[in-house]
Amino acid sequence: MYDWGYGWMPHGGMYGLGWVLMVLFWVLLIVGIVVLIKWLISSGQPRSSEPREGRRTALDILKERYARGEIDHEEFEERRRRLDD
Repeated sequence: MYDWGYGWMPHGGMYGLGWVLMVLFWVLLIVGIVVLIKWLISSGQPRSSEPREGRRTALDILKERYARGEIDHEEFEERRRRLDD
């Protein structure tokens, strides 16, 4: 006959939803593992030192100021050395 299990309803009152929960569990587990692996791979790579498009570095601004004549060669070289340190 019926497998009454726990409580008053057959199969513990799940009405056959146990397999749905099992599939959902495995899908969430696999997705979690994939996300964890992607995160571990991306966190181990060094970040690029190149500026993003549209962003200027301090050296770019310094070169522009030197080209416009706002600073002389000595000041340019001194500030460039400071930026390199």
